[in-house]
Amino acid sequence: LTHAGPAAAVCVLLAGHPSRLPGETPPPLGGTTAVRLNQGYAHVGDPPGIPFSPDGSGLAAPVLLDGDPPPASVRALAEHLGAATRRADALPFTDLLPERRWAESAGNGLRTVIGRAGGASTVAAGTALTLAFDDATPHWLVGGRTGAGKTVFLLDVLYGLAARYSPAELQLYLLDFKEGVSFTEFVPTGRDPSWLPHARAVGIESDREYGLAVLRELRREAQRRATALKRHGVTKLADLPPDNPLPRIVTVIDEFHVLLAGNDALARESVDLLEELARKGRSYGIHLVLASQSMTGIEALYGRAEAIFGQFALRVALPGGGGVLDQLNDAAAALPIGSAVVNTAAGAVGADTVLRFPDAHAAAADLAALRHDLWQARPPGSRAPAVFKGYEAARVEDDSTFGGLRPGGRRPMALVGRTVDVHGTTALFLMDTTPGRHLAVVGTAPTGADVLRAATLSLARQHTPGDARFHLACLVTVADPVADDTETLLRAAGHPVQRLDAAGLRDRIVALAAEPTGREYLVVFGMDVAAPVLGATDPGTFRSGLDDLRTVLRQGPAQGVHLLGWWRGLRRLADDLGGTQNRDDVACLVALNVPGAELALHLGVHDLTYTPRPDRALLIDRHDQRTRLIVPFVGDGHDPDGER
Repeated sequence: LTHAGPAAAVCVLLAGHPSRLPGETPPPLGGTTAVRLNQGYAHVGDPPGIPFSPDGSGLAAPVLLDGDPPPASVRALAEHLGAATRRADALPFTDLLPERRWAESAGNGLRTVIGRAGGASTVAAGTALTLAFDDATPHWLVGGRTGAGKTVFLLDVLYGLAARYSPAELQLYLLDFKEGVSFTEFVPTGRDPSWLPHARAVGIESDREYGLAVLRELRREAQRRATALKRHGVTKLADLPPDNPLPRIVTVIDEFHVLLAGNDALARESVDLLEELARKGRSYGIHLVLASQSMTGIEALYGRAEAIFGQFALRVALPGGGGVLDQLNDAAAALPIGSAVVNTAAGAVGADTVLRFPDAHAAAADLAALRHDLWQARPPGSRAPAVFKGYEAARVEDDSTFGGLRPGGRRPMALVGRTVDVHGTTALFLMDTTPGRHLAVVGTAPTGADVLRAATLSLARQHTPGDARFHLACLVTVADPVADDTETLLRAAGHPVQRLDAAGLRDRIVALAAEPTGREYLVVFGMDVAAPVLGATDPGTFRSGLDDLRTVLRQGPAQGVHLLGWWRGLRRLADDLGGTQNRDDVACLVALNVPGAELALHLGVHDLTYTPRPDRALLIDRHDQRTRLIVPFVGDGHDPDGER
């Protein structure tokens, strides 16, 4: 350093040289001036090339050292230099934005400025760094520990793309699997009705099932695009004729390892879909961004990681995210917050660029202004994105399908919740004349009463007052408020309602088994409680109430009679049906907190994977072989922690 440093603008200040230890010979230092201190004085040696003395003794007079500078001066200088450094290093979010909105074409790919190149890069420091979704880097892999700035980086990318490309050129599917609100600003809220017009589906604290639904939707879109390419005789999106454009799709999955957790059927299907999209997405204009804290320990990826991640040529390693780079590449070992290593060779050594990117959260006003500008410029007829909020309960009164129900339909629909799918479609059963079109809600969770309420009120909206009779039996105390509310709303709508106890329920079932009298709904909160009364045998006819119940279940739908019941256990339901061999006599099932193994045994299936959790239920329709995870409808004041 002392010999070659000056030519490279490297200067050395070395204290404690030469060593005073006995027997040690100090190494010769080139280009050095020795300064020896002695009680407030300094003896200065000969500088190289321009000595003070002919004999090497140095400056002939000692130098009196200045005292320490005043603390106020030190502080003022430090503040001045600090402010100057911050101004020089400042990277405003607005630097990422183009001069004109929506002026670029996505035909040959998507490009956006994401920050400036830092030191130790393959490009000059301070140069604006542009990354692309194109044939060379179709997919991105982003790694970084908690607090490293993954969310900030993703926001920089998404806003940069949204400012450059119109919704006709770019669509976004955004999934966040952590407990946070990373993408909330892209959807309308009570405080801000605006949304990002490019967003088509946004999942916040997403369920794994929702992530799988998005991947399935993307595969269907890829298949549609493959058909379009074949029809036009081309192999790439860029080769389609200008009058038939297709927007490029960017799908961001934050904390994607949650989607692939475990090694169940859902994780395996997700891996299959990710691999298919990673291989084929390049040709169809579908691009993936996978972000996570760790790339290791994902069981579902064993033996598959290289096949999938090998398609992700562009790697972004934030602090603590070196796992996305090659094992021999330690370029991300000492990164400060607000910086990242960008590698366009699948993490290989020697293809690294150090990036500094702005803090989008610190530019909240700029983000809001940009989002509102883009929202105001949205094409006429644009729809808000489909939003799935994993923490949000569902209410039937807020459901658009419920609001559109009117009398006169041929096949009444019983609404029970919201399906966990891309568009949040309403979960429902058709109550037609097919034998077995009855609803059983099963589980000890009090949500069972709310589901019956939603189903009953939705059916009532499809009948003019007097066309259908409702018989309500509340046999469990926990359901009393819900049953009372249901009765009040039915009466307010003009429908005839009769309240029954257990004995009255049996009498009504006996009457319906003998001679149905038109459209009727039996709504029973706590059907399992009626078992002792229904099980008693009539000494005159030798029939039990269960015999009449089974007759109603088989023959009732053809006469317009349907049972809506809440059983708190599957075994009691099976007993009331006369065994699992009669399970099709109640074809519509909503399972709440029922163990998956017990449910599979009742249904007679071996590949059912269901894990009960609050505010989730499994919808099963045995007639159309439909099994869906749903968010069940609940009432006001619902507490998910109250489920047992």
